Amino acid sequence: MTQDAERNALLALLSEGSGGVLVTLKRDGRPQLSNVTHAYYPDESVIRVSLTDDRAKTRNLRRDPRASYHVTTPDRWAYTVVEGTAGLSPVAGDPYDETVEELVRLYRDVSGEHPDWEDYRAAMVRDRRLVLRLRVERAYGIPRAAGA
Repeated sequence: MTQDAERNALLALLSEGSGGVLVTLKRDGRPQLSNVTHAYYPDESVIRVSLTDDRAKTRNLRRDPRASYHVTTPDRWAYTVVEGTAGLSPVAGDPYDETVEELVRLYRDVSGEHPDWEDYRAAMVRDRRLVLRLRVERAYGIPRAAGA
């Protein structure tokens, strides 16, 4: 397998599901792991995750934007870890601001249509949500076997 083919196979795992483990760095340098839901945008090489402003992972990323993200197949034989630099959107401040629009797109890409978009938009502001944009800079792991 060429390096490009292996990288493509590793990155393909990001699109196969929407759950993974976000790894940020605590103040003392130890990892802090969080199970999160994501959408991968291969044309941008970006993983997007909805975060809440007051959580440890958000504080960690503001202090140190380096992060890793781990996904695996259900049988746990294949996995991908991507490393990258996090960008954070502003905190949602209005149901129709750019952050909420991005959160709506993210929700649709992960879960489809919401039964009450007005309620969803209000909740994003009330919950002080923002978007993590993790740019994929490096990928490693064990890709799914050909034909699997």
